[in-house]
Amino acid sequence: MSKDRLSGAQALMRSLQEEGVEIIFGYPGGAALHMYDALFQQQAIQHILVRHEQGAVHAADGYARSSGKPGVVFVTSGPGATNAITGLATAFMDSTPVIVISGQVKAHLIGTDSFQETDMIGVSRPIVKHSFLVQKAEDIPTVIKKAFHIATTGRPGPVVIDIPKNVTDPEYTFNYSHPKEIDIRSYNPVEEGHLGQIRKAAKLLLNSERPVIYSGGGVIQDDASDELIELAKLLNFPVTNTLMGLGAYPGTDDQFLGMLGMHGTYEANMAMHNSDLILAVGARFDDRITNDPAQFALKAKKIHIDVDPASLSKIISVDVPIVGLAKTCLRQLIEELEKNKVKIDQDKVRPWLDQIANWRKNHGLDHDMINKPSKSGKILPQQVIQSLYKETKGEAYVTSDVGQHQMFAAQYYFFDKPRKWINSGGLGTMGFGLPAAMGVQFAFPKASVACVTGEGSIQMCIQELSTCLQYNLPIKIINVNNSALGMVKQWQDMQYGGRLSESTYEDSLPDFIKLTESFGHVGIKVDQLSDLESCMKETFSLKDKLVFLDVIVDQDEHVYPMLEAGMALDSMWLDKNTKTWE
Repeated sequence: MSKDRLSGAQALMRSLQEEGVEIIFGYPGGAALHMYDALFQQQAIQHILVRHEQGAVHAADGYARSSGKPGVVFVTSGPGATNAITGLATAFMDSTPVIVISGQVKAHLIGTDSFQETDMIGVSRPIVKHSFLVQKAEDIPTVIKKAFHIATTGRPGPVVIDIPKNVTDPEYTFNYSHPKEIDIRSYNPVEEGHLGQIRKAAKLLLNSERPVIYSGGGVIQDDASDELIELAKLLNFPVTNTLMGLGAYPGTDDQFLGMLGMHGTYEANMAMHNSDLILAVGARFDDRITNDPAQFALKAKKIHIDVDPASLSKIISVDVPIVGLAKTCLRQLIEELEKNKVKIDQDKVRPWLDQIANWRKNHGLDHDMINKPSKSGKILPQQVIQSLYKETKGEAYVTSDVGQHQMFAAQYYFFDKPRKWINSGGLGTMGFGLPAAMGVQFAFPKASVACVTGEGSIQMCIQELSTCLQYNLPIKIINVNNSALGMVKQWQDMQYGGRLSESTYEDSLPDFIKLTESFGHVGIKVDQLSDLESCMKETFSLKDKLVFLDVIVDQDEHVYPMLEAGMALDSMWLDKNTKTWE
């Protein structure tokens, strides 16, 4: 154990090193200058200078989601801290371990409305898992240890550490020691599922005739993909993923139904609606999945595994709630089934699998659209994603923003591995895609990283193109450009009589090619389907360059299927003129 005399700022850096931190995303400012001076004096941790604090948190978020390691951020007080709020809310909604360390004005100035003073603890309280206001330098090692423990265990989430400038004063030093372990009496997340509940779940699984396994982001966060696959194969049950859960189960596997919910596949939504048993793992039954909870899967018994007890029966009442880690509980289920040498009656579920296959055959997504010119003669967004998938062979890390392009990517890019699909699922944050891609690229420097975005979303954090130039990040930006806020426009088309209130801006869009080139990158524009494949190939052939591929697509294309608001999962729009009810 070190007994070096360190300042608060030096102790902060040493403690972060002890936690295995290799990279920090941030932006300096007055209240954080002692922290940045200590950063300068060490070489173990790399700092990435972003161009906006929102970008810093999104980058740390992307880093965390792709690598499984917590992301770390430095910001200054006041506007530096408040600029991080959207990133914190994004991480909170998607349960991502991000630690934001904010400088604060000196302790004696707190409450005096001093320059760049903001109550960061108060402002962030509803959107963090926990927060700390550091009172003295000696507390820093313990606070850092607690913060990382809280952020990465149980249901992961963001943590804020607010440090007044006097606490990091280089003139004050103390005998540094970093705790090896931490004990927080009021925080003891349950890991193993209750054995009695596991047995009840196993019995229900074996007696079902129309089962569905429904998995979410919790499976990915807990690295439980292998266990999910093993259980699904053992039972030969169909699997559907939430938007956040894509990649937890191989997207190309025959048992996979695709994503469910608002823009889920026909077969996934129909299977959930008609099932007699749902095994939910690491998913929240949120409104994008259930639509109207009062009409959700009324014929199904429900088993729900989640590490967060507050999520159980919060929206949908379940028959067998199981508190515990996804990985541990799935392993317990597998062992329970194998221990009893239970033979799965495949004949019992065969008619169900045949029914699902029939739904898919008649109303499934067309994954060969790239070879079919559209009726309008324009490139379709689906074709862009299919071209991307073909060129990357399904092996790219794909980030997205929110909207139509996000849904098209989720529908048409097959994710066979976890942590390859990085997007803002819960908060739906425009501007997330590019900085998240930066975080992924820093985590995996040699990997192909594609940011699927729209002309609206990319403008939210487009200044990070400068960061990409500074650190030579060869990200590929696929801009699905429909000259409108696509999802807003779709809803206005369908539910507001086509009154496009502030959702179009065609005449004021920048020349993205010139803009990209002004940042020192490569820009490519394509507006003909015949050129799409070659332009996509050129984009990814430039291995060491950031390339902005601006694809002009059909302005009137909608995302389907689409659930009708306030109805059950079997009430879907299949296209502009076809619905499954009435």
